[in-house]
Amino acid sequence: MPHFIIDCSQDILQRRIPDELMDAVYGVAGATGLFAPNDIKIRIQPYQYYRLREGKKNFLHVFGYIMQGRNTEQKASLSKQISIRLSELLPDISFLSVNISDFEAATYSNKALINPENINKDRHFGL
Repeated sequence: MPHFIIDCSQDILQRRIPDELMDAVYGVAGATGLFAPNDIKIRIQPYQYYRLREGKKNFLHVFGYIMQGRNTEQKASLSKQISIRLSELLPDISFLSVNISDFEAATYSNKALINPENINKDRHFGL
């Protein structure tokens, strides 16, 4: 936690290597102080097939999923800072957007939470 999924048109990966895009998002997320650095997870899903408005050629959208508890201002700042950083890397992109959504703690589960030795229900147990 958190998870950042980068959806993008395939050609974006010809303009910038995947590590550069992931490092940019990771760097911004880490710099906020909202997350433990070893908790941040990022992945890229490029699309070969997509349709955009006439005259538009590519896109990149970051879906950020974070544990509830951050306020709207923190989430808005995170979204804006990721947008700014990626805009620096991809100044001519047709569409670039970011949204941040909350995981609900009550419905979240992971390997640590189901560990019978984790009596305090710490989602970071054993990490």
